[in-house]
Amino acid sequence: MKLKNIIYCLTLCTATLIAVSCSNIDEDEREIYVKPAEVAKHVLIEDFTGQACVNCPAATAIIEQLQEQYGAANVIAVGIYSGPFGATASGRLYPLTTETGNYYYNTFGVSEQPSALIDRHSVNSNTATWAADVYNYIQETSPLILNVTNTYEEATRTVIITVDGTGIESVNGKLQVWLIEDNIVSPQYLSDGSLDNNYVHNHVFRTTVNDKDGESFVVAEGGSATYTYTATLDTDWKAEDMSVVAFVFDGTGVLQTVKAAVIDNQEYVGDGEIEEE
Repeated sequence: MKLKNIIYCLTLCTATLIAVSCSNIDEDEREIYVKPAEVAKHVLIEDFTGQACVNCPAATAIIEQLQEQYGAANVIAVGIYSGPFGATASGRLYPLTTETGNYYYNTFGVSEQPSALIDRHSVNSNTATWAADVYNYIQETSPLILNVTNTYEEATRTVIITVDGTGIESVNGKLQVWLIEDNIVSPQYLSDGSLDNNYVHNHVFRTTVNDKDGESFVVAEGGSATYTYTATLDTDWKAEDMSVVAFVFDGTGVLQTVKAAVIDNQEYVGDGEIEEE
């Protein structure tokens, strides 16, 4: 047999074997699930504070130092104005105190201020240990990827919020979505007992977008879920200073938290980085 014919026969046989091999692989078997890489854990600090709490500004300073150290996208704070320091002696609520904030104060059994829930573990009024708690929790990884994107409609003062979650592991918990605001000028009592009428409050809890106890969030490993909300901002809230905080929690604590500004056209994604839209 000539060399040309031998090469032709070998080529034909090889092509036939490849065709037969490919035809024996089922369609489902061609899609192989690859588990994503580990996802960095963000830490949520729920800061139970009040405008009449003279020691609370010092606690806020600790939180700000932690955000500076780890990044504000990695240590996410929410100031929940509530409790006895959230009202005057006659019972009139200070401007930043909310009924929902008082609900959380009572639900979690807060008895002192300042106090914090760090990743929804036990209430901690010892501010000296907050840094250690944050350090420990930020070393963890998250069992899910959580993203938030917002679309703000200025004419109606409404924000459309989309929360996407993807399971790195199976998750059976609850999703909570809040609105917070920065740069609010409102009175605050200071450590020397004086009243600062021009005090600037940041990461102030304004309202909950979904149920105040959260709603069911269930994803399988490799699965995903999307939640969409529409919220209307009060007329005295400044949209440019507002953000959405979304977090998923279960009986063990907070599994992941993300924060996204309402109108800055940026998206805070689950790995702690910021992507331009």
